[in-house]
Amino acid sequence: MADIDAVAAELYGLRPEEFTAARDAHAAAARKAGRRAEAKHIAALRKPTLAVWAANRLARADADQAERLLELGEGLREAHRTLSGEELRGLSHQQHVVIAAMAGEARRLAGEAGQDLSAAVQREVEQILRSVLADPEAAGAWVRGVLAKAPPPAVGFADVAPEPGAAPRPPMANAEGERGTEPETEREPERESKPKADAREAERTRRQAELAEEALARAETERAQARTGLEALDEETGLLEMRLERAREERERLAAAAEAADGRHREAVRAVKAARAAARKAGGR
Repeated sequence: MADIDAVAAELYGLRPEEFTAARDAHAAAARKAGRRAEAKHIAALRKPTLAVWAANRLARADADQAERLLELGEGLREAHRTLSGEELRGLSHQQHVVIAAMAGEARRLAGEAGQDLSAAVQREVEQILRSVLADPEAAGAWVRGVLAKAPPPAVGFADVAPEPGAAPRPPMANAEGERGTEPETEREPERESKPKADAREAERTRRQAELAEEALARAETERAQARTGLEALDEETGLLEMRLERAREERERLAAAAEAADGRHREAVRAVKAARAAARKAGGR
């Protein structure tokens, strides 16, 4: 298994267009050596998408940063478990900011490797990082830089949150219809329903606040990305305008050179005609 892990670590560090040929070569070498099970496992390794490759490269470039992101996810799950609204809102906001920054870093690292990421692929990287926080198996592969495919989109951390309106259940009645030694009264259900209603209302309010904070964090991230994209386009526009100006200047220079060449050509034609006429005249004497 160690050999397979080493091969996977090598393959998922390659650019996607290099993956298939290298995988097939490793599988062929394993088959030739008689390691059929290993060859079958290697051959089944899945070629990563560009976004998955970029996410893996990000984890490989800074293992400490990758671990900190996973710790942030643990903090979010704990905040959900304890219904710590203020902590949850702070961590949720931090999650969006950190993931946006990390996706931008993934784009930069991909560029260094000669692979440009579009804005759409960068958003895919963000989605992968969010999904990794909610999927321990995917997190383990990603932090090692060997994630094979994007995990299913994550929808918050509802799987670790307590049930809405959860409250202690009242004691069960005994066979004689009694609750302990006190007889059942008609007012007890009313007193018991109020804590449940209060708990449901508290949960609803907490969830609304959480969704509002997440929406705000997403809006801030989208605004930052839009501004970054606008700045990049402005810079690109400036470069294109400079190139256009240089092209116009070059055209003017070439046009002047062409006009001068036309003039010299006309002079040369006239000179040839004159020379030929002179030669004919001299020959007729």
